[in-house]
Parts: sequence; C-alpha cells; structure tokens
Amino acid sequence: MTGPTLAYEVVDVFTDKAFAGNPLAVVLDGDDLSTAQMQAIASEFNLSETAFPYAAPEGATYGLRIFTPRTELPFAGHPSVGSASVLHRLGRIEAGANVQACGAGLLPVVVGQDAVTLSGGPPSYGDPLDATPLLDALGLSADDLVGPAPRFAGVGIDFAYVLVRPEALGRVSLDGPKVAAIGRSGISLLSWDGAVARSRVFPGGVGVGEDPATGSAALGFGVYLAASGLLQDGTHDYVIEQGYEMGRPSTLSCRVEVQGGRAVRTTVSGGVVPIARGEIRAP
Repeated sequence: MTGPTLAYEVVDVFTDKAFAGNPLAVVLDGDDLSTAQMQAIASEFNLSETAFPYAAPEGATYGLRIFTPRTELPFAGHPSVGSASVLHRLGRIEAGANVQACGAGLLPVVVGQDAVTLSGGPPSYGDPLDATPLLDALGLSADDLVGPAPRFAGVGIDFAYVLVRPEALGRVSLDGPKVAAIGRSGISLLSWDGAVARSRVFPGGVGVGEDPATGSAALGFGVYLAASGLLQDGTHDYVIEQGYEMGRPSTLSCRVEVQGGRAVRTTVSGGVVPIARGEIRAP
C-alpha cells in the first residue's frame, strides 16, 4: 500500500462466539477523514455498519460516526456496543460508565467484564399502522399477524414493529424496494412469548437486506411493547434472539422502564468477540 493508512479492528457483536453475531469494522484515528472518505471505507468493508470513533466532544468520553455501505446513520446499537469494547480493550476508555456522542445525542455506555450496555435515546412511537404493506413487503399475509397493530417506535431511529406467528419468520420472501418504501429504518419482524422475542430485521434503503443483530431495533421493541399495552408500569427484562435464519445467531439482553404506560428508558447489552485487525488505505 502507498500513502497513509488507518488501523482497524473487526469484531462480532451480541455474541460470545466467533463468527456469530453481527460483524463490525471499527476504524481508528480517522478524525481527519471527510464524510466521503468514511463512506468509501464503509463501502469497501461492505458490512452492515462500519464505525469511526473520534476525539471526545464536550460532555462525552468519545464520539462515534456510523456508516452502512450506503449512508451515515445517526445511531445504531451494534456499532456502539462494539466500538466501546474495542476502545476499552485498547486502553482508550475506562471500564464502567462512559458517554458516547453520536447523531442521536449523548448516550450512556457501560463497559463491563463480559458485556457492554448501551442506553437508548429518548423513546418515541407513532400511531398504529396498516399491516398490509408491511406484510406484503415480506411475502406474508394477514393470517400470519398476531397481537397489537404494527407501529413505528424507536430510541434514536424508528423501525416498524410487526408481531407474527413463530412459523412466519421462516417464510419471509423479502422485497427490498417495498421495504424501502415503508420509510424510516425498516421493519422489525418478531414472534413474542412475553419474555423472549425471535426477531428478523430488514433495514430499508441503506444497502443492507437483513441485519443479524440490531441493537437499535431491540431497544425500540421495548418502546413498542409499552405503547401497545403489552407491558405494565415497572422495569421489564426481555431477550431478543436474532440472526438465526442467517447463520449468525445473536443474543441481545434488554431492559425497559415503563411509567404511565410509556417507555422512559431502555438499555441493551451484549458480548463482543475480536475477529481481525489490520490496516486500510485512506481513500
């Protein structure tokens, strides 16, 4: 290689095993890169997301920019969890409580011995949605639908949440343009037994057909559950199992605090496994 290079690491997030979970590239010391250069690097890695930590702005321990192969995101879960783990392992942030600055604001991140815990941004949700276009985008029908009506919800970016019968998860026939037409961040399709959700997430229009572990969607699911009347006031733990249909099993451990029938705080935790390190040429 000629010209300047940047160190990077690849980690698998929301797993305790290599070659499972959601892979993430973390590109280090790229503070002077332009947005176009970061996008070019993310496109080169061609993972669901590539993260670029940068020097701490006021009020934060560090900053983070996040790119899919096609666009920049204001916030995402597995890049936040994975980047915090890498920065701690390299001695750049301490264990315990930290604050990440990103497009969604200042978010608490706690680095533990075996997992990283991320807090979402302010919860938000929309009105109930017509399920027909959502199901049609995934090749499913009204017979597959269970539970409350779908709706958008999130903690920084919004997904359309759709509850279906467990067997429907294996019958998805994805229509990418129809998913993109739904808007927002895509569709989170789940079966739910009251404690554990089996999930498939289909981002819309960001260059990723399906994501094997989506921390932002896992956080938003707690907001959806509260808004739909499926959780009473109090603190509730739930687990998201995702990526099994892709051969990338992932486990996301979540908590939501509900007050007055609304989610007020959400967290997601998961493990991170180092996979590779190297250098990449600056564009």
